[in-house]
Amino acid sequence: MPYETLQAPAAFWLQHPDVADNTPPATLDWLFDQGSLTRRLIQLSADHFSVTPLCEGWQRLRDDECLALDLPLGSEGWVREVYLRGHGQPWVFARSVAARSSLESGGLDLAALGSRSLGELLFCEKGFARRPIEVCHYPHAWLPAEQRHEGLWGRRSRFDRGTLSVLVAEVFLPTLWIAADKPSENR
Repeated sequence: MPYETLQAPAAFWLQHPDVADNTPPATLDWLFDQGSLTRRLIQLSADHFSVTPLCEGWQRLRDDECLALDLPLGSEGWVREVYLRGHGQPWVFARSVAARSSLESGGLDLAALGSRSLGELLFCEKGFARRPIEVCHYPHAWLPAEQRHEGLWGRRSRFDRGTLSVLVAEVFLPTLWIAADKPSENR
């Protein structure tokens, strides 16, 4: 996806008190859950969870990502986009980014993750501190073509360990809400 396309929309990231009052409590529960999303998806899927890498590599980071990571606009970083799946269905689109300089000095090899969950790694490795969760209606232009829906909720948070900072954004897809609404005996 060309960089110009990625910069076009604007995302207005909000913290919990700023989210609209008409947001359903179940949605807020998923958006602001402080635990591991991977673990929650594993539980929801009754262990039928997988990660499908879509793309990863060095790219120029979006302006909102540079600002969240305290980087100069136009900085280069490692970008990893994946689907978090339950029962083979894409439930969450995730985009994780880290500055090149941060990765080179931070001792985390994002390129070696493959189909493993970055979120689980961040929760299992010692020393990572999570900053507050921010949410927004994720710009549809930033999503993979087959998932471009208006108004999807996304969240992001920054994980810091020493000089290493990783920004993880997770977008909740319609298939997740369908699965989350089913009674547990039907999973």
